[in-house]
Amino acid sequence: MGGQPTVRRARPKDGETVLSLIRGLADFEKLVGPDDAAGERILAAMFSPSPPFDTYLVEVDGRAAGYAIIFQTYSTFSGRPKLYLEDIFVREDARGAGAGFALMQEVAREAARRGCEEIEWEVLTWNQRAIDFYERLGAERDQEWYTYHLKGEALSRLAHSR
Repeated sequence: MGGQPTVRRARPKDGETVLSLIRGLADFEKLVGPDDAAGERILAAMFSPSPPFDTYLVEVDGRAAGYAIIFQTYSTFSGRPKLYLEDIFVREDARGAGAGFALMQEVAREAARRGCEEIEWEVLTWNQRAIDFYERLGAERDQEWYTYHLKGEALSRLAHSR
């Protein structure tokens, strides 16, 4: 891998490649990736007329090296939009080639185009390589907020409670 990374929006023909990268991220994070039904839902949403998120693909030497998925949120305190970086992943064999930087730069450019005040994302506490990368970019870890999840049975119970 010696070429300059190039970033572009994913196109329908990239669908299976993006799903493969999503599954690669799940493997890296030691999580269960999307099954076939979830993959179909992801692709249907990704390439729908009004997709709920934007998908970027980074290529190095003409080969998919990684991806990023973002969506817009809103700050009621500042009255400005924010971008949420749902996923960012670069294949292990493509790391160090500038693909992650190129993806983050494109996400930052998109945030600027949209007038966003910030980009927000999560990183696993054990992923020191990613933490170091983000901090080299100037990102700061939030010290005051915890991330909570309401899902599965707890979500259903709350949704259906009286």
